[in-house]
Amino acid sequence: MLLADSPPTLDSGDTAWLLACTALVLLMTPGLALFYGGMVRTKSVLNMIMMSFVSIAVVTVVWLLAGYSLAFGTDAGWGLIGSLDHLGMAGITPHSLTGDVPTLLFATFQLTFAIITAALISGAIADRAKFGSWVAFTAVWTLLVYVPVAHWVFAPDGWILKHLGALDFAGGTVVEIDCGASGLALALLLGPRLGFKKEAMRPHNLPLVLLGAGLLWFGWFGFNGGSAMGANGLAAAAVLNTQAAGCAGLLGWLLVEKKRDGHATTLGAASGAVAGLVAITPSCGSVDLFGALVVGLAAGVVCCYAVSWKFRLNYDDSLDVVGVHFVAGVLGTLLIGVFATAVMTGGPAGLLHGGGLGQLGKQLVAVLVVAGYAFGATYGIGLAIDRVMGFRAAPEHELTGLDLAVHAENAYDHGVLGHGSASAHATSVHPHGAPASDRTRTV
Repeated sequence: MLLADSPPTLDSGDTAWLLACTALVLLMTPGLALFYGGMVRTKSVLNMIMMSFVSIAVVTVVWLLAGYSLAFGTDAGWGLIGSLDHLGMAGITPHSLTGDVPTLLFATFQLTFAIITAALISGAIADRAKFGSWVAFTAVWTLLVYVPVAHWVFAPDGWILKHLGALDFAGGTVVEIDCGASGLALALLLGPRLGFKKEAMRPHNLPLVLLGAGLLWFGWFGFNGGSAMGANGLAAAAVLNTQAAGCAGLLGWLLVEKKRDGHATTLGAASGAVAGLVAITPSCGSVDLFGALVVGLAAGVVCCYAVSWKFRLNYDDSLDVVGVHFVAGVLGTLLIGVFATAVMTGGPAGLLHGGGLGQLGKQLVAVLVVAGYAFGATYGIGLAIDRVMGFRAAPEHELTGLDLAVHAENAYDHGVLGHGSASAHATSVHPHGAPASDRTRTV
C-alpha cells in the first residue's frame, strides 16, 4: 500500500490510453477539414481544407512556445492565467509527470484540443477570409482567447473550476462555446458572403461531408474518453455517453427534418450526430446513460432549428458554427445542472436526481463569462488584424474562388468552368438543402 505522501509514479495503462486518445483527437482536425470542405462550393474547397491544416501547424508552435505554460503553468493569481515557468516547455523532461502520465503527453493531448478549437472557427467565415490574415488570427487568438479560457476551466487553480465550481468534463466551454462565440464575432466583423440570402450555396460533396463526420465521431471517443486522464471506469462511461448522445442527436435532427420538410437528409444525419457529440462533451463525465440520451436528443432537435436563425438575424455564419457548436455547447453545459448524477460526480443529488439549481446557476455563469469574453476578445483581435492587413478577401477573389486566387490550385479539374468562373457554380445551394431564405448547415 502506498503512503499518502508517496511521489506519483507513471501508470503504463493510463499512458497508453492517453497516447491513443491524443492521436484520435488530432485526427479530428483533418476530419473537420473534409467535413467543412464538402460543405462549401467547389471554388473554395482547398482553401477551406487549408484553414484547418494550417491551424495544426500554427497552434502547435504557439502552444509549445508559450500556450501550454500560460494555460497549465503555476497560477499567476486569482485563477486567471498561468505563469511562464515552462516557456518553450522549459523544465519539463521525459520523466516529468502530470498525475500518472508524462507531462509531455498531457501537454500534447491538450494541444490537440487547442488545434480543433481554432480550426472550428474557420467554418463561420468560409469563402471570404484572407488566408494570411487567418494564419495571423489563429496565432493571436490561441494565446489571447483559448489559453486563458483553458486555464479557467481545465487548470487545477482555474477560477471556473476551483472557485466557481462549474463542471466541464471535456470542453463545452473551452472548445464549443469558445469557438461558437468567436465564430459569431468574426462573421459579424467580416460581413456576409457575396450573394448571401440571394444565391443558393448548397454543399458540393455530401460523401465528403459524411466521411468527415465519421472521422469526427471516431475522434470524439478520444476527445471525451481521454479527458478521464486514465484507462478507467470514468473513461468507459464517457465513451458510452458519447456514443449514445451522438446517436440521439442524429435521430432528433432527422425527426425534425422529416416532420418539417418531408425528407430525412444525409447532411441532417451528419449534422445531428455532431450536435449530439458537441452537447455531450461537457457532460459526458457527469450524466448517466439516460441523461446522455436526453442531452443528445435535445441538441439534435434544437440545433436543427437554430441553424436557420442566421437568415432571420442576418448574420452569415457560413457553416453554422454558431447554430451547432455554440447552441449545443450551451445546452450540454447547462443540462449538467439538471442531469448530473451523484454516481458520476461524487457529489450530492439534487434537482431531478441531478446537479440541482445551485449547480445550474454555476453552469450559467460559466457560459455567460466564456461566451462574453470569447466574443469581445475575438472581435477586438479580428478588428486589429483587419486594420493592419485586411481580413476580408477581395471581391474578385471571392467571386472567382479562393482556391485559384489564393492557392493557385483547383480541387477538381473541370476544364475552363472548373477554374472558378461564376457560371460553374450557378447550381450550388445552401447547406442542408434549404432555400436561400430559410436555413443552412453545420458543425
